[in-house]
Amino acid sequence: MFTGIIESRGKLQRISPSGGNLTFLVESTLAEELKPGDSVSHNGVCLTVETLPSSNQYTVSAIQETLGKTNLGDLKEGDFINLERSLRGDGRIDGHFVQGHVDAIGEILEVTELSGSHEFWISYPPEERDLLVPRGSIALDGISLTVAELEDHRFKVAIIPHTLQHTNLQQRKTGDRINLEFDVLGKYIRRMAQNRS
Repeated sequence: MFTGIIESRGKLQRISPSGGNLTFLVESTLAEELKPGDSVSHNGVCLTVETLPSSNQYTVSAIQETLGKTNLGDLKEGDFINLERSLRGDGRIDGHFVQGHVDAIGEILEVTELSGSHEFWISYPPEERDLLVPRGSIALDGISLTVAELEDHRFKVAIIPHTLQHTNLQQRKTGDRINLEFDVLGKYIRRMAQNRS
């Protein structure tokens, strides 16, 4: 479980294919606090730390199932990724509950720079419309954000300067694919409503 408040950006030093899987060597200041078996969100995808080859590097692997449902297969060596360690029971929840289980992949349709902030319009699968509400929560590449506007096939989020500076959104551009995780409360409500039908 995560909160969607990004702790650090990691840099992909190496991507190694193994069958249909990919192993990522990540450079991050978080590495010195990790141990094998820890869960870390990578662009909103929960992956397990496998090895710690140095004090500032660790490895994780994404299997075919994960690569098929997320944008991790789009990554290249040198790319920056959003990192968040799992939620501690004694900490504040500053974002919203994020599971690290990507529901869909959206596309960045438009990026607008405003005076002091940015707006991103993101596409989403129309069958997921009931999981989005204006001023509700959404996780984009693991970042907890608020839906500012909602239309049939797209939604808008407003990005404050702090978020832009401390996440991979500063490298994102129109046409990029982005991981979407809808609010877990909405998913449970939809499931209950389907069971009553």
